[in-house]
Amino acid sequence: MITCEEAKIEDRDWMAALKKSVKMLHFGGREEKEAAAREMKRLAAEDVSRRRTMAEFGVIPPLVAMVGSAAAAAAAHQRLAVQVLIELANASFTNKALMVEAGILSKLPKNLSLLEETDKRDFAELLLSISGLANTQFPLNSSRIIPTVVCILESSSSIETEELCLSTLHNLSSVLDNAPALISTGIVTSLTKLASVKETSEKSLATLGNLVVTSAGRKALEQNPTVPEGLIEIMTWEEKPKCQELSAYILMVLAHQSSLQRQKMAKAGIVQVLLEVALLGSPLAQKRALKLLQWFKDEQQTRMGPHSGPLQVGRVSMGSPLSEEDAEQGKRMMTKIVKQSLYKNMETITRRANGAAGDASKLKALVVSTSSKSLPY
Repeated sequence: MITCEEAKIEDRDWMAALKKSVKMLHFGGREEKEAAAREMKRLAAEDVSRRRTMAEFGVIPPLVAMVGSAAAAAAAHQRLAVQVLIELANASFTNKALMVEAGILSKLPKNLSLLEETDKRDFAELLLSISGLANTQFPLNSSRIIPTVVCILESSSSIETEELCLSTLHNLSSVLDNAPALISTGIVTSLTKLASVKETSEKSLATLGNLVVTSAGRKALEQNPTVPEGLIEIMTWEEKPKCQELSAYILMVLAHQSSLQRQKMAKAGIVQVLLEVALLGSPLAQKRALKLLQWFKDEQQTRMGPHSGPLQVGRVSMGSPLSEEDAEQGKRMMTKIVKQSLYKNMETITRRANGAAGDASKLKALVVSTSSKSLPY
């Protein structure tokens, strides 16, 4: 256990090392600056209060200048500066703000895709830390961060780096004003692709969930060739309940007040998947699946006759009105189709329920009741 006297000596030694490094950082040559940055990295890693002390000594502006060094032999110089800034930004709002004020966003390399993978990871980590300012009152110019993060994301071969970039994009997408800048980069295409990979799916879907509530984001998703099929496939991932929940949410937003999207989803086989999720999914996934099933049921009832459901206003008239006999025949046909579909998939669903007899009996009861009761699909 360290005594009080030993602690004082340690603090005195730490301060002396810091002052020496600060002097070298401000007034030394290239090698001295690198040595100072290396020492600061060690000093900054010790605790949060000391990181604040280092910032008070004015180390952030010269470190930011090192990041912007364009010399041919500046790679190691730049790398050390970025690593020190990562340490200083950790758990310190003030230090992050000081970095932005010192111009860190304008000092970033023009083409990060040419960097080594470890350097991409370091820049991605620094930008993730800075992106935390997006949800504060600090005036962060996200338009400078977005292209850089997208560049790193699309050129990286490391899952760790991709996850850092996705977390940054999620922070930025939580501010709706950033949606146009994000979507203009074509990021929706990259996000839908990464959403299909289980390691990166959750963070990709979370960002898409933020973007889809905007008109531009919804349009970009609707035009993506993997939608809705890719999202429906994700809903079958029983081992990824959070991904199921997020995918269901995005599908709900796309389906809301869009008959075309509901038709595309129906053709892609969403009803069967929704039935399984409604039975076996997490509570939130079940709730969202049941809501979608209700919309599909209302959609079918609307086609068979006048109906005012959650997505309809008044009557929808398409062509000649149906006679009562035609409507009844349509209902009987739909009941028969759904009944056959349920029987066909009942064994698959119950197997996934891991032998849950109670759930199986509920499903059988649901099938039996189709002759006298509308199914929630």
